[in-house]
Amino acid sequence: QVQLVESGGGLVQPGGSLRLSCAASGSIFSIAAMRWYRQAPGKQRVFVATIDSEDNTFYADSVKGRFTISKDNAKNTVFLQMNRLEPEDTAVYYCNFALLDRATRNLSPVWGRGTQVTVSS
Repeated sequence: QVQLVESGGGLVQPGGSLRLSCAASGSIFSIAAMRWYRQAPGKQRVFVATIDSEDNTFYADSVKGRFTISKDNAKNTVFLQMNRLEPEDTAVYYCNFALLDRATRNLSPVWGRGTQVTVSS
């Protein structure tokens, strides 16, 4: 069974930076895409950024130009570099991997448990 563990969250002042990591453990055949989502208090979980197997990236408009997603294929790890953080970025950040099944070629989502990011002075 594949598990994802996020790290790197914390408290930061507006304008500051944080780098989140999400590492996968377990038996993995192939990862089609790695994504970050976030959920602010009282709101729905929303998409933040994604990177696919060919290193194509896509960002939500709210973070474009401030956040950068990257990955280490050898370590099955995805990163989210967050710069110029704003109070509106306060949320629990979740990673999500789309795993390709070797036999069926179906994609299955796996979620981490989340890491808290708080932007406040």
